[in-house]
Amino acid sequence: MTKKTVFTTGEAAKICKVSQQTIIRCFDNGSLKGFRVPGSKFRRIPREQLYMFMKDNGIPTDALESGKKKLLIVDDDQDLVDLMQDGFQRDGRFEIRTANNGFDAGMGVKEFRPDLVVLDVMLPDINGKEVCQRVRSDPSMDTVKILCISGMVEHSKVDGLKAAGANDFMQKPFSIDDLVMRACELLDIDRGVNG
Repeated sequence: MTKKTVFTTGEAAKICKVSQQTIIRCFDNGSLKGFRVPGSKFRRIPREQLYMFMKDNGIPTDALESGKKKLLIVDDDQDLVDLMQDGFQRDGRFEIRTANNGFDAGMGVKEFRPDLVVLDVMLPDINGKEVCQRVRSDPSMDTVKILCISGMVEHSKVDGLKAAGANDFMQKPFSIDDLVMRACELLDIDRGVNG
């Protein structure tokens, strides 16, 4: 995968996990250097300028470094966590962290700032719906996608999870390949690399 050298404001916003308006404001006030495409109003940000901006503002630069999507897997079944982690590692486009309960999940989301959380709904200490609500109550985490997984089938509960902020739901048991594929769809990653 070739590293991008120039980013649009939308791409820069995704990498920095801020709104596009924030990037445009920083560009316009000069705190984020870049250039306008000749003959248009489009702003472009060179990689090194974006890197310096992220460093100056205490934004973790690993998303820019690796180009990998950050994934947090939350499930109290360690065997399933290992299986999921293995599946995403084989895909090669994810930087992965795991948690086995809601408390660690909450800490993980705050510190790791994942692009995607694969979240078991039935955790020992807190239910998935509450985790969704907590993530959604923090505006700095607007871009975090949440994919809930569970063995329960009640549609009203699935609707409740989506209302609480889940982006998608998968019924257990599922194939790991299907999970990786669904995650890629949620994150708009092209599946063509090795699948």
